[in-house]
Amino acid sequence: MNRRDFLRSGSLAFVGLTLSEVAVSLARNPPTYGWSIFEVTTRAEVLKPSGVTKVWLPAALLQNTAFQRTLSNRVSAEGGEAKIVTSDNPSDLGIVAATFPSEVKPVLTLTSQVALKNYSVDLSKPGNPHPVSKAELQYFLRPHKKVPTDGIVKARATEITQGAHTDVEKARAIYEWIVENTFRDPKARGCGRGDVQSMLESGDLGGKCADLNALYVGLARASGLPARDVYGIRVAKSGLGYKSLGASSERITKAQHCRAEVYLTQFGWVPVDPADVRKVVLEEPPGNRPLSDEMVAGARKRLFGSWEMNWMAYNFAQDVELPGSSGTTLPFLMYPQAQTAEGTLDSLDPDNFKYEIMAKELT
Repeated sequence: MNRRDFLRSGSLAFVGLTLSEVAVSLARNPPTYGWSIFEVTTRAEVLKPSGVTKVWLPAALLQNTAFQRTLSNRVSAEGGEAKIVTSDNPSDLGIVAATFPSEVKPVLTLTSQVALKNYSVDLSKPGNPHPVSKAELQYFLRPHKKVPTDGIVKARATEITQGAHTDVEKARAIYEWIVENTFRDPKARGCGRGDVQSMLESGDLGGKCADLNALYVGLARASGLPARDVYGIRVAKSGLGYKSLGASSERITKAQHCRAEVYLTQFGWVPVDPADVRKVVLEEPPGNRPLSDEMVAGARKRLFGSWEMNWMAYNFAQDVELPGSSGTTLPFLMYPQAQTAEGTLDSLDPDNFKYEIMAKELT
């Protein structure tokens, strides 16, 4: 039984079970050399329950990657019924879904242990990438509700990549265009909405990571390049001198961050993050740095082909349907979600839905 099959068979065993704690072990022997192990704990509580309450949390990435190995996802839902629901597609989506009866205080806790390793791809010479199935590549060429690949997205992608002949040239052209033409909007709620079509139609190219990196993904897919958003959360300070690109403390409740990857034929999945370049521009002290600034230029060069792994990935999923939910489809799952008899709670509203996320390094 391979690692992913083990996870899926384990999660199916939880369906319908009332439990206080469930542990899903994904690796018996944690990696050592070059890897750091973190424990991330999410505690979500509905302060004003009404009738049956449902709570959903994103689980740590289920598959092994060059940058992350999830060692365990442990779930506690005292008095409730919980399960880990996995997808059968390449989105690698794992959702912790819990239901609490009306007489029970709704508190759901997820503790994930992950091994993380800095991730870079040398684009100066072709490599020997890990084989990826045609079905997976086709999946990450698909349009989504807010990330279409036709119309204005296709037109803009064609314009940006004019004169680019290789997939590397196209991927870089899109990256540089986003760095040059977008901006980080501090007024956007959370990580943004990821509505690529609206951004291009309105000409308002401001947003946060789920906007700017979704724009990269949409333009790449419209150019024939498989690409994907990677939704996650920062778990530690940056070790590279960037105050704006790391968690400020062990309390990481508001440290959600979306990154992106593009598939290049001779290199495999390549990390990119134009949104973080724009974050350095706006937020790195003293703030509002020009693109010509040395620190910005360094980030711009580094973030096409590498990630610092002070960050944990959740999934690659878009257009997410929460199991058992009566609400609408989510553009992505990066924040805790909840519903009561009164309807869906605002995951960014601490008065009705309280959650805290803590991270600590174990090695």
